Amino acid sequence: MKNAGKLPFLIIILFFIFCVENTVAQSEESVSTDQKSEFWSKVRFGGGFGLAFGNNFTDITLAPGAIYDFNEYISLGFGLQGSYVRQKNFFESYIYGPNMIVLGNPIPEIQLSAELEQLRVNSTFQDNFGSFKDNFWNTGLFLGVGYVSDNVTIGLRYNVLHNKDKNVYSEAWMPFVRVYF
Repeated sequence: MKNAGKLPFLIIILFFIFCVENTVAQSEESVSTDQKSEFWSKVRFGGGFGLAFGNNFTDITLAPGAIYDFNEYISLGFGLQGSYVRQKNFFESYIYGPNMIVLGNPIPEIQLSAELEQLRVNSTFQDNFGSFKDNFWNTGLFLGVGYVSDNVTIGLRYNVLHNKDKNVYSEAWMPFVRVYF
């Protein structure tokens, strides 16, 4: 049961390797320039970036990603996330890992999403009695809905795997802003 959190991570990695292998094999074949440009015309890049500073508090996040639009209704994407969070004289945490997202647009203005995220959390806590480390894998499966305007989606997502005792996020509900160009 201890390694159960690693299964989604392994599935994502295997799927990613399959996609890269398939892309490399396809590019090695004699593919016309039109077919290559057709593939890349359906790929969009984006992600997120966050900075928060306060009274002895720092939170820096970088989350690049790419999605492939199969058609106007369905997209599949992969991304990476890295965060550094520190509260002076209390804790320091490094959080990093991959994610995979499926986007569905039943109508142009509405976007439904399912996002699987596998994060490694390495935290060190300090108090008057010393320090201790808390290192664990955090798996999140977010189901969301958002409003789309051009390349930006604003919405709300829910982590169906949220565990209040062992989680990166304090709440299961999270607002989001996605930008892909």
